[in-house]
Amino acid sequence: MPIHPVLDNPSAETRADVVRWIERDRAVAVVRTDDPGALVEIAQALRVGGIMCFEVTMTVPGAIDGIRAVTQEMRGSVLVGAGSVTDAETARAAIDAGARYVVSPVFKREVVAAAHEADAAVMPGCFTPTEILAAHEAGADMVKVFPAGALGPGFIKSVLAPLPQLRLMPTGGVSLDNATEWLRAGAVAVGAGSALVERDAVASGDWTRLTANARRLRAAVDAA
Repeated sequence: MPIHPVLDNPSAETRADVVRWIERDRAVAVVRTDDPGALVEIAQALRVGGIMCFEVTMTVPGAIDGIRAVTQEMRGSVLVGAGSVTDAETARAAIDAGARYVVSPVFKREVVAAAHEADAAVMPGCFTPTEILAAHEAGADMVKVFPAGALGPGFIKSVLAPLPQLRLMPTGGVSLDNATEWLRAGAVAVGAGSALVERDAVASGDWTRLTANARRLRAAVDAA
């Protein structure tokens, strides 16, 4: 299947490039697996389905080595990031391994600073409007609204009404069926985890199923 023509081979040389890539792709695959050896095959399956932003969470065993492997094997055809990052040291290690963006479940200024020192984008996790604005003012390139499922798409629309300058990426509660709703509410991108990268599909090596999930998410994003 040909890759989506708008999304094919964007640049990620600078932090600004990374932000543009995510804003253009509008979907980030959040990958949690107990099998780090499957990361490259997961990335390949998602790439065929049109999802090119690939976030390896630090809950994956050997996550740093996994980031390095995907970065080297995919050679710029996917945008590799690090997720579940909660300290500056981990952020630096992930970036050294090839991650071009850092995502956290919480807002910590040291993580923002470490990412920016390496010209990598950063998306801290926030839950309240006050927290979201604080992260934005601290230099966050986007703000991960987490756990978004507890809030719903209406929250995105409500926050953006008085604060339209924010770039919000809901994660946690985003499915293949509701991704369109989040984007239409004003999110610049969505983070999709278990609904996209199903653990049983990975365990059985069913890469065709992951590609099908990616195509469904790509269709939902395009519909927005």
